[in-house]
Amino acid sequence: MDINLKILRYDPESDRKGHWENYIVDAEPEERILDLLHKIKWFEDGSLSFRRSCAHGVCGSDAMVINGENMLACQVLVKEVGNPIKIEPIRGLPVVKDLIVDMEPFFDSYKKVMPYLINEKEPGDRERLQSPEDRDKFEDTTKCILCAACTTSCPVFWTADTYVGPAAIVNAHRFVFDSRDEGTKQRLEILKDVNGAFRCRTAFNCTSACPRGIQVTKAIEDIKRETLLNLSLIHI
Repeated sequence: MDINLKILRYDPESDRKGHWENYIVDAEPEERILDLLHKIKWFEDGSLSFRRSCAHGVCGSDAMVINGENMLACQVLVKEVGNPIKIEPIRGLPVVKDLIVDMEPFFDSYKKVMPYLINEKEPGDRERLQSPEDRDKFEDTTKCILCAACTTSCPVFWTADTYVGPAAIVNAHRFVFDSRDEGTKQRLEILKDVNGAFRCRTAFNCTSACPRGIQVTKAIEDIKRETLLNLSLIHI
């Protein structure tokens, strides 16, 4: 069947702002949106630009807005979004070209929360062990693939690019609640800032947008509570 794709195009060398272009693509209901983009790129318009890598929902590189919602193009089937299909870049980050955005501001926020294990003690001749119960406290937030779908679905992030955003908080959560980590105080110092966790307005957009099913809003609330419980440790 014929699918009408409406794609928001932007070329910094020739465009002052983005504009919509239409493409008619022959597609099956079970094909992915990424497959349709490939057909356009390979057989119709080689200038179309978008990111993709693994094409299996693991790398997170092909996040884009599909019919108004943040999704991974490699996960969404034609039959799930109907016809026509509108595709545009994720919001809140500078557009480099077409569906490609500059991810550096996103990764700058991610790096601010120190997304790595902090523990100065020597582990000895074995790995650092923990109980299944302790692991369960942060299991959900280990699933993040840094696609930016949650952060760029956040209305606070759209209007305040200094907000660290849901993805950074999710990755802080993964270590704040890790019993082997000793950097909780440092991370909460960062996240109690005006641009940290308390800037969240609990819109739940982030949870809906996450392609990995992470309970993003719950993770943010966990961080807020942990910050309040540790206020005696933090200089405000």
